[in-house]
Amino acid sequence: MSNPLLTTPFHAMHIQAGAKMVPFAGYDMPVQYAMGVKQEHLHCRAQAGLFDVSHMGQVRLTGPSMETVALALERLIPADYVALAEGRQRYGFFTNSVGGIMDDLMVTNAGDHFFLVVNAGCKEQDIAHMRAHFASDIKVEVLDTRSLLALQGPMASEVLARLAPEVADMRFMDARAVSILGHECFIGRAGYTGEDGFEISVANDRAEALAASLLAFDEVEWIGLGARDSLRLEAGLCLYGHDLKPDTTPISANLVWGIQKSRRAGGDREGGFPGADVVLGEMANGPKRRRVGLLPEGKAPVREAVELVTAQGDVIGVVTSGGFGPSLGAPLAMGYVDLSYAAIDTQVFALVRGKQLPCRVCKMPFVEQTYRR
Repeated sequence: MSNPLLTTPFHAMHIQAGAKMVPFAGYDMPVQYAMGVKQEHLHCRAQAGLFDVSHMGQVRLTGPSMETVALALERLIPADYVALAEGRQRYGFFTNSVGGIMDDLMVTNAGDHFFLVVNAGCKEQDIAHMRAHFASDIKVEVLDTRSLLALQGPMASEVLARLAPEVADMRFMDARAVSILGHECFIGRAGYTGEDGFEISVANDRAEALAASLLAFDEVEWIGLGARDSLRLEAGLCLYGHDLKPDTTPISANLVWGIQKSRRAGGDREGGFPGADVVLGEMANGPKRRRVGLLPEGKAPVREAVELVTAQGDVIGVVTSGGFGPSLGAPLAMGYVDLSYAAIDTQVFALVRGKQLPCRVCKMPFVEQTYRR
């Protein structure tokens, strides 16, 4: 007998808004609203979209000192958290013994603790992983009394500043505690759409009031999982379980930028994370395959799991995400190809129902990112 689906504190609001609900990572989540995926996508690109991302895992790490906790994180993640300034966020990924990615996450130096946001489908694994590897003096606290909203789009800053004027001064990857409607929220200027925006951690008992206040502004509409996926794909952002998996290394995933100089060969804290020999070896010698952007030359979308082949029919890769880009106005995809086929403008073919559909390797993001740097 399967477990009943979990719900977020916004579930009743989604139903009232006419959402089509679907199972996602163990939760009953809105895939789209009455506006439809395409219009939700375009609304977020033009104004401001509100996303319920409360299914994600929120975690607080504390210990004897911030450096102690940072070093503990660095033993699991190939990023520099010792030098992460207070009030700043940094992307990272847990690696396994073969250098594969167990999950990707956001880590924030919140001053007296580190605040982590991990993927919904991996959160139990991630929490167990940290508890198993951290010393007993580091506390891993799951913040299940807090919800998470993302406000994304070119009007996001103007809208949120009406409730909390100080957010207007934040820049991309800044984070701080902010009072909204008389209650402390923790806000990061980041997101998963390629647009400027914010992620807002709020107590469950204040979550509906905050969402209602934001939705009262004409610029703001609920956005579901469908548009969230097309937005992140246009922005060239990976989805764990699709573009990133336990057998995907950060180097093959084109995420070398997520490994700071101090953790690379010759750095102050070189290696020391699971699979470091594999990851640093690929940094020196190149991976066998590489994540690339793909533009199908026809009108037909190319979907996940479609094989990529040469003109002669030799298999050279696979599509990991694909669909139609409403802002791009064309189909788009990303996937992995053998390194010799990863150069920009290389022609490859997607094998769809026995037919070879021509695609070209292209730069990402497909649509320009508009973060406030």
